Amino acid sequence: MNKTISYTMISLLLVSSLAACGSNNESANTNTNAATNTANADTSNNAAATNDAATNDAAATNDGGDTKALSGKVVFLTNRTDMVDKEYNDYEKRFEAKYPGVDLQFEAITDYEKNEKIRIASGTYPDVVLLGGLIPNSDYPKYFAPLDDIKFSGDIYFKDFKSFEGKSYGISSGNSTVGIVYNKKAFEKAGVTAVPKTYDEFLAACQKLKDAGIVPLASNFKDKWPLGAWSGDVPTIIGAAADHQNKRKDTDTPFTMDNVYGKSWSIIRELKEKGFLEKDVNSTNWEQSKKDVAQGNFAMYLLGNWVINQVIDAGAPASDVGFFPFPADNSGQAKAPLNPDWFYGVNKDGNVEAAKAFVQWMIEESGYDEFAGFIPTLKDKQPKLAQLAEFNTYNPTYFEAVAGDDVATQILNKAQIDQDAVLQEFVLSKNPQAVLDKVNEEWAKAKKQIVK
Repeated sequence: MNKTISYTMISLLLVSSLAACGSNNESANTNTNAATNTANADTSNNAAATNDAATNDAAATNDGGDTKALSGKVVFLTNRTDMVDKEYNDYEKRFEAKYPGVDLQFEAITDYEKNEKIRIASGTYPDVVLLGGLIPNSDYPKYFAPLDDIKFSGDIYFKDFKSFEGKSYGISSGNSTVGIVYNKKAFEKAGVTAVPKTYDEFLAACQKLKDAGIVPLASNFKDKWPLGAWSGDVPTIIGAAADHQNKRKDTDTPFTMDNVYGKSWSIIRELKEKGFLEKDVNSTNWEQSKKDVAQGNFAMYLLGNWVINQVIDAGAPASDVGFFPFPADNSGQAKAPLNPDWFYGVNKDGNVEAAKAFVQWMIEESGYDEFAGFIPTLKDKQPKLAQLAEFNTYNPTYFEAVAGDDVATQILNKAQIDQDAVLQEFVLSKNPQAVLDKVNEEWAKAKKQIVK
């Protein structure tokens, strides 16, 4: 069942001081340049070996016991290529100071879910990985250790999101909502004097921005992964429900022009046709777009609050960066999703107890949530991102993400449907209905094999 959260409730979660303007950077999504601080490929294949190096009494650490009991190597497979040789160096020093017997290493990769899935299938994944939505919850016990025995200092969000048969296999690395991140100076230059509250007002604002020589919306179309909001979050806003992806298992035609996917994809198609996206959507560049938004050459992103700090890091004064709910219709009612980001998972054959200690440290002591501009996973920890307070002044109704349905996930995997790639094709095609017909055919064929 979808869970809606009123502004009154969510404001308790997201309230933050305007004085605490974030100045950190980066997203929780894959960036463009692969990097690693591991010495060689063997560090990503040593998960089983590291388990032998851990002491048998290391579990005491998760109950606040002796931090010196842990030993051995822990490798974290991350998508944050931007943090290698920078923030991760600091994390390594601080974690190893607390756990002197542990050798913490980071391996950063791009195209994360695709490459991670290959490595999990081949058994070459390290101690700590990030879990997205491509692995059914029922498969987690095959690869990952239960994390219920980690004693956090308080309650956490999305505790049961990655659970199976009463055991939790994933801890959210942070949480976010999705809306329009915008450069206030660009709005001012274009004569946009008020934040748009309806779709028609949004189009009018885009036209003013375009007329002023400013690219209205940075889509990062070529990079593909930033398009995920159009398949996950905008459909939630349009349908006022977060369970739309699970409901697809009940139909042979989940992608139609008149449902939440067709409506969402038609919006970005319209924005492209009106010239409201980058001039050449096939040559976009994620890293450059951050600078362009920071400088006011581009006015807006449709992304999560995690991108705000990276725009600031790219040179924008924090006071020039704003955040408002995306008006996907003309109702005038502000709506927004509340989502977990990637989840930490621990290889069941790796250095399990030391890996659990690392997960707990990342949540409670690393400061990663503030760095990334997240809503913290600990419920009693308030976010420090000022723009979240601004977002809440529009009184949005939040729709909390629901755990993925295994059958729907299995159908999607069987059909090998890349939703972001389908969206790209839909936007560029002269016959978008034919794109939907093709993907529905693939879905129906896979569904027939999965649902007996």
